Amino acid sequence: MKLIDADLVNRSLQFPALIAALEQGFQQDFGMPQRQVFALSNDPLKHDGFAVLPAWNQDVIGVKAFTYFPENAQMGYASLYSKILLFSREHGVPLAMVDGTSVTYWRTAAVSALASRYLSRGNSQSLLLLGTGRLAIPLVIAHMTVRELTRVFLWGRDAAKVSELKQHLELIFPHVQFVEVLDLATSTALADIIVSATGSSTPLIFGASVSAGSHVDLLGNHSPVGRECDSALIQNASVFVDSRQNVLNEAGELLIPIQEGVFQATDIKGELADLCSKKCAGRERDDEITVFKSVGTALSDLIAAHLVLKSQ
Repeated sequence: MKLIDADLVNRSLQFPALIAALEQGFQQDFGMPQRQVFALSNDPLKHDGFAVLPAWNQDVIGVKAFTYFPENAQMGYASLYSKILLFSREHGVPLAMVDGTSVTYWRTAAVSALASRYLSRGNSQSLLLLGTGRLAIPLVIAHMTVRELTRVFLWGRDAAKVSELKQHLELIFPHVQFVEVLDLATSTALADIIVSATGSSTPLIFGASVSAGSHVDLLGNHSPVGRECDSALIQNASVFVDSRQNVLNEAGELLIPIQEGVFQATDIKGELADLCSKKCAGRERDDEITVFKSVGTALSDLIAAHLVLKSQ
């Protein structure tokens, strides 16, 4: 059994190949039971958790396990630790243990870009990114893989982090204009693609500010009582998800409008697998507002980890 660390994951993956592998993987038959998330404390002020995400396809069986301890940084530890175990589909032989934290960043950005390929306008040129965390740079690189962006707006609560992110991205993409954002509503109205990757539990994106024809990708919130957008956006958009089962268990972006009676689970147009396999249409009109809500899938972890293993 091979042991594959984060450095090897990062040296093995490239977004064009990963996006293609995800697209192909979501077209094929797979198994993906609902992931299990366990709270490790009865204290409502502590959010320590443990999760198990199983999946399989015709090639491999996999399970990702991760721990989340949000207060770890105060003691010099990472907040998230994750490993992915891969087994052969034919005989169940253990194949590899892959660093799951790095895989998560890669597959999250790649899934965001893959969804944009189906849901954003083909002539989209501007992107608004909310969030300055470790996903920020991978998200921009991934979206540049599927759309010819010329301008990227950057927003975050910490102005210093936004400036640092801008400097890093300008070195990678010197031909792209990167703009630090202060007025979020104005930039929301100007963006063809909006990607929100924040830890916010209250809306940052409001339907009234989103222009016709825009695509909105929501990936930062995993709480049924939190959300990165308001109900008006969900009401007025064509909504797609990475996994109905997971999103309808974890994502306040849809659960809160459902509780308010302004949206129904049956209003979801389709899952990522439906888009990739052409079982549902993606964007149908240039003036259509599309929303993609993702909380992460075990299948995307499996596909990305298997791609790393095959490259060895």
